[in-house]
Amino acid sequence: MNEKQDDIRVVVVDDHLVVREGLRMLLEIAGKGKGFTMLGDAADGATAVHVIEELQPDVVLMDLRMPGMDGLEAITRIRERWSHIAVVILTTYNEDDLMLRGLRAGACGYLLKDTDRETLFHAIRAAARGDMLLQPEVMARILARTTDTPHPASSDAEADKDSILTERELEVLQAVARGERSKEIASRLGISLRTVSSHITSIYTKFGVDSRVSAVAAGIERGLLSRDRE
Repeated sequence: MNEKQDDIRVVVVDDHLVVREGLRMLLEIAGKGKGFTMLGDAADGATAVHVIEELQPDVVLMDLRMPGMDGLEAITRIRERWSHIAVVILTTYNEDDLMLRGLRAGACGYLLKDTDRETLFHAIRAAARGDMLLQPEVMARILARTTDTPHPASSDAEADKDSILTERELEVLQAVARGERSKEIASRLGISLRTVSSHITSIYTKFGVDSRVSAVAAGIERGLLSRDRE
């Protein structure tokens, strides 16, 4: 396969052939000359891990509901072994719980399966840069659902952990959920970049996560992010 040195190399994982072939067509035909190379695909998580080990893509588009090893386990294994590879969840409108678990597992964001090609291309480029991918319309729906759905009672230890974000840390987390970069957060809150980084690091430690997306997912799960708070 003739691929440019700077092409973004993609692997697609989905148990539906029509989805894999549709994305292949978008990347190889509509995306021709736009800097993408589809290296391969897989129909389940176990096959995906082997394909990714062999091909070492830059970005993986990952379905969550698959037979055998599902997308959640596959994301966990990929992030444990190849943390430099960006994983984008392929999701539908009725998979909010699974999607949050995927974000906690280390995915950098999500992409709706019926998205248009320009959104697809933008998402792949953003993932390859290491950006967070949280589409506003999907986030709004999840936050609305978080507001309307009671959260199960936590253990005392979990409740203590949930309450330890400071007011400023919560402001920073809310800004991260809106997709603001550290520079924008610093400017709006009137604090230094170093202070923003310190708050983000503290949030990671308290939530036991290692990325902005995982922190947002954890905040949603704990009921710390909602329409009312936003």
